This record gives sequence, structure tokens and C-alpha cells, in this order.
Amino acid sequence: MATLDTQRLELYLPPRAAGGGLDQDEEWCEVELDGERRRILLHDYAAIFNVPGLYEQVFAETLECDSPLIVGQLLGAELNAADVDPASLKALDFGAGNGMVGEQLAAVGIDSLIGLDLLTEARDAALRDRPGLYEEYYAGDVTDLDPDDRRELEAHDCNAMTCVAALGFGDIPPAAFAAAFNLVASPGWVAFNLRDRFIDDADPAGFGAFIGRMLEEDVLEEQARVSYTHRVSVAGEPLEYHAIVARKRADVPLDWM
Repeated sequence: MATLDTQRLELYLPPRAAGGGLDQDEEWCEVELDGERRRILLHDYAAIFNVPGLYEQVFAETLECDSPLIVGQLLGAELNAADVDPASLKALDFGAGNGMVGEQLAAVGIDSLIGLDLLTEARDAALRDRPGLYEEYYAGDVTDLDPDDRRELEAHDCNAMTCVAALGFGDIPPAAFAAAFNLVASPGWVAFNLRDRFIDDADPAGFGAFIGRMLEEDVLEEQARVSYTHRVSVAGEPLEYHAIVARKRADVPLDWM
């Protein structure tokens, strides 16, 4: 991962005892900005992306997030095993954030990348911090895109998709994942990660049941899965995730939604 040329920030996490009572989407940090100490929820990505280097310092360094590397390397290994040239792929990086995942895709040889994120702040951060990484980067709700953006996305003919550290906790619901997934050609490649408790969740409206149905009905064909520590919590506890690489075999039927 490239190191950004940004000034170190004064960063404070909750005391371990207090942090132990916080769920993943309740965690926060405090950072010194313009002489003032400001509290930011770790899931307030817009606020975090607006501060150059804050995302990297909080997640990659302090909380030891390895997901971009783990998912990128797993995808690269599966492409190698299938004798697929990474340069033959055009990848839709869904929930692309500030480009950390795209950077790992480029590292395994996928050099044609299209970014898509709900937040304009994410797009602005990627263009600011990693200029030239993406051919195009779109910001908007994939289930209600601007018609011109949708036509452009469809015209890119992406044959791979990644979605890393963006599923669950209401950030990207199953309907949005399906809408992005259906922008990818069949057959295609898909790589994503999801927290273990969501994988095991049998709630029909949840991600575990949704991914299970995709596999059962041959929309997805799983190629590889690894369990690993996504990062530690603010209390220092490991957060366990699954990284999955699969082949796309068909679109998600609209009536599933």
C-alpha cells in the first residue's frame, strides 16, 4: 500500500473499557483539527474522507485493517490458478472509498478500474489521494443512478467486481449489492468480504441468506473463501471476516428484490 504524503494527525480512541461496549458501527475516534479536538464516528466515512490521511491512519495503521490486501491477494491467486491474465479484467470497485482497494487490484495487475461509491466525499478523496488510479469514478446510489451515469457504467463492460469493507451495518444493503453485481458481465469475477456474523445470519432480509441464495441458485460459483481478522476493534478485539472470490454465472433476478 502506498504511503500518502500527509501530516501525522493527533488521534485518540475511546478508553479500552468504554470501547469494549461499542458495536462496530458505534465506534468513534477523536482527532485534532485546526486546534480543536473533534469526535468522528468511524462509520461517518464522509467526515473521515474529508481529512487527508485520516482513513489510513485510523483503519490501516491504528486498527490494523488488512482487508484490501487480503481480498486483493486472494483474487490474484484465483486468477493465477485459473490462468486468467489480470490485465484482461475491467473491475468495478463498488464501495470504492478513497481507493485503497483499487490500489491493491492494480498491484495484482488489474489496471482497468472503475470506481463507484455512494459518497461524493469518497470520490473526491480517491481523486485527491490516488490520482489516475481509476479510469472513471462515479458517486451516487446504484439503485437510483443518474441515467447518464448508468449508461456510462453499462458501456464500460466490466467483467469483475470488488466490494471490500462495505457490506453490512446498513452501508450497502443487498438490493444495492445486486444492482452493482448486475452491471458486471456473465461470466465474470467477484471478490468481497463480510463479517462472520452476517455470513451466518439466516434472516431472509440479511446478507447471509442473500449470498447463500446466490450460491444455491448458481448466480455465484464460489472459488475460494478464507476466514481472517479484518481489523481490531477500538477495544483491541479481533473482528473476524470471510473473504470470498467467486465466478459470476448470471444476474440476480429482479424479483428477488
